[in-house]
Amino acid sequence: MDLDHFIIATFCLVDDLMVDILGHRCLRQRGPAPKLADSEVLTMEIVGEYLSLHQDKAIFDCLRRHYPHFFPALGQLHRTTFVRQAANLCHLKERMWQRLLPRIGCEPWLQLVDSFPLPVCQFARAHRCRCFGGEASFGYDVLLRQTFYGFRVHVLVAWPGVIVRFSLAPANVHETAVVPELVDGRQGIVVGDRNYWSPLLREALAPQGVQLQAPYQKARQDPWPRRSANLSRLRYRIDTVFGQLVDRYLIKHVRTRDLWHLGHRLLRKVLSHTIAFLLNQGQGHSPLQLSKLVT
Repeated sequence: MDLDHFIIATFCLVDDLMVDILGHRCLRQRGPAPKLADSEVLTMEIVGEYLSLHQDKAIFDCLRRHYPHFFPALGQLHRTTFVRQAANLCHLKERMWQRLLPRIGCEPWLQLVDSFPLPVCQFARAHRCRCFGGEASFGYDVLLRQTFYGFRVHVLVAWPGVIVRFSLAPANVHETAVVPELVDGRQGIVVGDRNYWSPLLREALAPQGVQLQAPYQKARQDPWPRRSANLSRLRYRIDTVFGQLVDRYLIKHVRTRDLWHLGHRLLRKVLSHTIAFLLNQGQGHSPLQLSKLVT
């Protein structure tokens, strides 16, 4: 599909989800109705994130300049009004994301878990950074082999690659400490990397129906190298999802000053990724080949 059809398909999906969630109830109980409908705001955010426009100003300017026929009220609206309205829809986005998951043909019994670093500033400025005071911390980025200041985003992905849970934790919190939160209320096999090797955690999760599988923590002393290799090949799928979040959705370029706005930005990127996954699946493509969705 082209970009016009992508915008239309996204708007129709968002509008149907809002009716499914809210029914005939109005989201606002008092005050005048906004010039820009909530479904239009959500569509702009989702499409903008897919187009790698991670800033509210970039999304607003791009769609007002190139697609005024789809969003005619944008010409009468100030950018700050759009930003406030988008931020106030945070809880609705979370409900829409969770309502979308049953529609996707994923395998809930096979899940992958991992995390990636999310710096909030350059390392040289960390000692004088006033953002996220008492919340962010120092951690180690294994891929870049350097220390960073910020958070780690812990993600649970259902096969073949749809994000079903995510959590934000300080960078010094170990991966295994966040697993119980991610798998709460879920069952099936959960595959992680060597950082998730924990016999105690595996035994603790077993009564709720979760089988935590991970390669042995030390590769040189691994008593089951073939098993570990098979688990690693299976786990690589989550690296593809992380690559899309970093490259297309620019998730590491998020610049906010508090946890509420940071969580909102992460949520809308995950929602956009899920909708793109669903629409790409409907087009008959491999669901994670998001570049084929819009031609």
